[in-house]
Amino acid sequence: MAMVSEIDKKSPVPFYHQLKALIVQDIARRGLEPGDRLPGDFELCSQYGVSRSVVRQALTELEFEGVVVRERGRGTFVGDRKTSEGFGHALIGTFEDIQSGEGSQRTRLLRRRVIPASPGIARDLALETDSPVVEIERVRLLDGAPWAYTITQLPEAIGAKLMNEDLEDVSLYGLLERQMGVRFERARRTIEAGLAPEGVVKDLGIRADTPVLVMRSVSYDDHGIPVERFTGYHRGDRSRLDIEVRKFLP
Repeated sequence: MAMVSEIDKKSPVPFYHQLKALIVQDIARRGLEPGDRLPGDFELCSQYGVSRSVVRQALTELEFEGVVVRERGRGTFVGDRKTSEGFGHALIGTFEDIQSGEGSQRTRLLRRRVIPASPGIARDLALETDSPVVEIERVRLLDGAPWAYTITQLPEAIGAKLMNEDLEDVSLYGLLERQMGVRFERARRTIEAGLAPEGVVKDLGIRADTPVLVMRSVSYDDHGIPVERFTGYHRGDRSRLDIEVRKFLP
């Protein structure tokens, strides 16, 4: 993937998403280590010609992803190498939209196929049992080592659009939203510790008795129709769960 150094103002990709990729790219290019200081908000605004709101959104998401650490009064610093997941922070951008073309995270396609919906899949996607469903299995790599195994299931009417797409190092959400008109509105998620199935254990390179962080999610479009079922198995030794708690006044 070619290295870019500026925001493409004509691209349909949101500015904050482009800025996230540029920041990660710059960290890799300069060989920065955890704890190294990064440019401040105003420096990034000037450097990339974007508003402060764009910078703040990009840095907020990068912080939840563990790429950066922000300390009030001190600045922004490179985070550690353990991947951070924001608990329910955003509909996308935490488990399925972490992409950095020149960074340390990659996505490898294992298989995609059309399968008959099991009772569980049919229930979650509001389909009849045995209805055709597109299933996509991928493994996420961090510094070349597997850290997450993901299984995505979509109704055939939606998933068929992905059967001939390049699904390596891309966001499925991004493809469906920006190129295929799907509008994600909300998701129902559960996250728990568990054990991975036999095939997943092999692809993650872990022992069968090694606990993993399991995320299950069903996403809905702007009409309330379920459009995506997702299961992710994340290695516990390479993942961190961040939770932001806010006080809500009565």
